[in-house]
Amino acid sequence: MQTLKIRKNFLDSEEAKDIAQVLNHMMSSSLYNTEPSYIANGFQYPDNLMPFVDKHLTYLNSHPKLDAKMYMANLRLITRVR
Repeated sequence: MQTLKIRKNFLDSEEAKDIAQVLNHMMSSSLYNTEPSYIANGFQYPDNLMPFVDKHLTYLNSHPKLDAKMYMANLRLITRVR
């Protein structure tokens, strides 16, 4: 079984804070589909629904080689309401 590699101190970094700000802006905008996602073991979330911001910050944290700017650009394209 593979071990999950996590960026050290990513969630405390300025980059993560900037990304969280952008994700929160996307959530407040009607231009993006930012519905929470169901997760089976989400005991810390009400109704097992993980918020949009937490979902994407967790993903970026667990994929250290991912280019965050490209990820955010693709996320904006994918979640855009047409």
